[in-house]
Amino acid sequence: MSTTTLPTPMVAAGERSTERAKWLGFAVLTVAAVMDLLDATITQTAAPAIRRDLAGNYADLEWITAAYTLAMATMLMVGSRLGDIYGRRRVLLGSMSGFVIASMLCAAAPTISSLIAARVLQGAIGAMMVPQGFGLIRELFGDGGQQKAFGVFGPVMGLAAVAGPLVGGGLVDLNVLGSSWRAIFFANVPLGLGALALGLRYLPRNEATHPDSKLDWASVALVVGGAFGLVYPLIEGRQQGWPAWSFVMLAAGIVLLVAACGRQVQRVRSARAPLFEPDLLRRRQFVSGLAVVIGFMGAMGGMIVALNVMFQTGLGFSPLSSGVATVVIPVVAIAGSITSSMLLAKLGRTTMHAGLAIMALGLTVAVLVLHHAGGKLSAWDLTGPLALTGFGMGMVFVPMFDVILAGVEPRQIGSASGLLESMQQLGMSLGIAIVGTELFDRIGDGHGRGVFVNATASALIVAIGFLIAAAVAVSWLPKHARPGGDGH
Repeated sequence: MSTTTLPTPMVAAGERSTERAKWLGFAVLTVAAVMDLLDATITQTAAPAIRRDLAGNYADLEWITAAYTLAMATMLMVGSRLGDIYGRRRVLLGSMSGFVIASMLCAAAPTISSLIAARVLQGAIGAMMVPQGFGLIRELFGDGGQQKAFGVFGPVMGLAAVAGPLVGGGLVDLNVLGSSWRAIFFANVPLGLGALALGLRYLPRNEATHPDSKLDWASVALVVGGAFGLVYPLIEGRQQGWPAWSFVMLAAGIVLLVAACGRQVQRVRSARAPLFEPDLLRRRQFVSGLAVVIGFMGAMGGMIVALNVMFQTGLGFSPLSSGVATVVIPVVAIAGSITSSMLLAKLGRTTMHAGLAIMALGLTVAVLVLHHAGGKLSAWDLTGPLALTGFGMGMVFVPMFDVILAGVEPRQIGSASGLLESMQQLGMSLGIAIVGTELFDRIGDGHGRGVFVNATASALIVAIGFLIAAAVAVSWLPKHARPGGDGH
């Protein structure tokens, strides 16, 4: 009797152990994604405090976030290619180590310039780390179990987005051991080291899928130069009175990006691996999708910067109070995401039109409230408009990638996803630069609550312009989402 029943619990224990190992490996990937999300958003709450502490100017305030997102935008496709060449596990663990070191450099930065430089490094390393996650989830759970993992991953990332402003503001306000804003970067150290320890043990030891491939560094240089050429003059040009070099640099940035696209065509013709599939840029639906992503993310990034500057620098809120004042946006976005998920199969891209319209309506009401309240504005006055804005934002997030990717051939999904993710970060950088330019132009050398409130109203009108452009571009997207897509 014992010989037939003894193996059963042993097998069950083995299965439990394997399942536990999968989820511990999954925890590593989640921590990597959360660290990236927090570092892309948490500094927006802390940026005014950083500027004051390090005696920076308004352009520096924009760079604190834009340096990270711009570096990530230009290096994401490189990160994806490195995973193919060297193996996802190796690249993830190496980049996670680098991310911890870069975070320590940010925390220890003695000047605003050194902090911005460390943020560039942090964003570039983050771009190596993030693309490995989805492939490793598929390797951990297989085709059958990955949907369960993604079902957990989405809410965790949503919670991180909600927690970001509160965590950032709370850490600055707590001022542990006099660390002030530096604590937001030190927080990555225990998180990263713990994830590294788990990753060394529980992440699958995968082989490189394209070990013989070589990275095209000339293409990388063209993309980096082009993106930098677009963002740098938009931020620094205003600070220096829009000199001639700022317009020359903008034109040069466009030329470099066009040259990067041309180089990808040449590489395909010579049977060499491109940084991204150039054929994607011949598809009107996909190019429209890039415009949607840039418009949507630009509005979101610019809006958050404008609100944080107004609340903290203009109205004198603490970083935590500022985080509380804006937390309604990501909280209500969860409800918008749920609504969009229920409507997507029936309405397709119309859910995106509806989300953008609601988001624009929320910002329009916010502008009216700002003009009416002036210097007497309180955070409660904006709760309703920001809730409306957050709901619309959530409605766009869920269908965005799946609708855009519906017009892409299956073999191009990986390249298209990487390009879209890069455009998300570039759109954020452009939004911070363009909306920030309007904001700080209006503030000028002015002081007082009314100046900042009126400047924020003007900046939000620019953000609404981003949303209108995105809504127009949605009209050229595929009518329905890609079947069975997970959004990445």
